[in-house]
Amino acid sequence: MSDELTVEHEEANGRGRYVVYLPDGSEAEMTYHRQDPNTIIADHTGVPPQYRNLGLALKLVETAVADARASGGKIVPVCSYVVAQFRRHPEWADLKA
Repeated sequence: MSDELTVEHEEANGRGRYVVYLPDGSEAEMTYHRQDPNTIIADHTGVPPQYRNLGLALKLVETAVADARASGGKIVPVCSYVVAQFRRHPEWADLKA
């Protein structure tokens, strides 16, 4: 199912999120705020209970990682889920601020 869903990126006033709008009207999201123009602080990841274990949270983080890599940015993982994913993916180490 997660392959069928698109991650969107929204940002305003130094805060943003990666979000998937789900079929039932709920949302999965990873939120952040900017530390500086090139660094985001990933502070929360949430997926509604009925959509857990489908890979949505990882898809959100992977999209943030891809965006950081493409822009030369960095990520400060604060959310426990993002911290755990950075541990599981040593290939992301260069993006960790």
